[in-house]
Amino acid sequence: MSSMQLDAPDGPIEAYLATPSGEGPWPGVVVLHDMLGIGSAVRESARMLADHGYLAIAPDLFSRGAVRCVPGMIRDLMGNKRDSRAVRDILAARAQLTGDPRCTGKVAVAGFCLGGAFALLAATEGFDAAAPFYPAGRGNYDEILRGSCPVVASYGSRDPQNIGRGPKLERTLTEAGVPHDVKTYPKSGHSFADNHPGQPLLKVLGLGYNAEATSDAWQRIFAFFDTHLSSGEPQV
Repeated sequence: MSSMQLDAPDGPIEAYLATPSGEGPWPGVVVLHDMLGIGSAVRESARMLADHGYLAIAPDLFSRGAVRCVPGMIRDLMGNKRDSRAVRDILAARAQLTGDPRCTGKVAVAGFCLGGAFALLAATEGFDAAAPFYPAGRGNYDEILRGSCPVVASYGSRDPQNIGRGPKLERTLTEAGVPHDVKTYPKSGHSFADNHPGQPLLKVLGLGYNAEATSDAWQRIFAFFDTHLSSGEPQV
């Protein structure tokens, strides 16, 4: 995995690129971090995606400073703003992949919490699939998912931030005719796919890692990506 500077409309940002072994071309995945920023969990996810044959890039959406970025990003999510700086950064990461001769041109977006919410917000912006984990925010699914790419989403039943949101997303995607796989994991809370330190305290707060749910979620994602990133013409 290598660090790089990613050219974006609002100025360069940092990013990490994970490349599969062997020869491409490979489909691509843009991996979006949570409220804690780029950390070991996101880099490990990008590396795992590369190990499964995907060219993965993880842009640091806090490159300009988390204190400066987070309030605006939350406002943009609440307002469903696709013309926001964060979305422009995400699309710059997508362009980096599609412009790479090692990429097939088919690109998905995956994200966790804050990143999961932006993965949904960007799902209409030229991606071929979106894989949000417990997306944060209270955006209107009916509004933001018109014309969405296929979605594979994962929630935890004990997530206080997302009560009833999994079934709501599934209904919205069904009514919109968008291919999808939405699953809410029992006995799992927010951040169930992030093995952060301090797990006993996190579980009390409705958070915490769940290895079984995480493994199942990634198996679903890889199967979904194999279907939607392996054939046909890429989005433009």
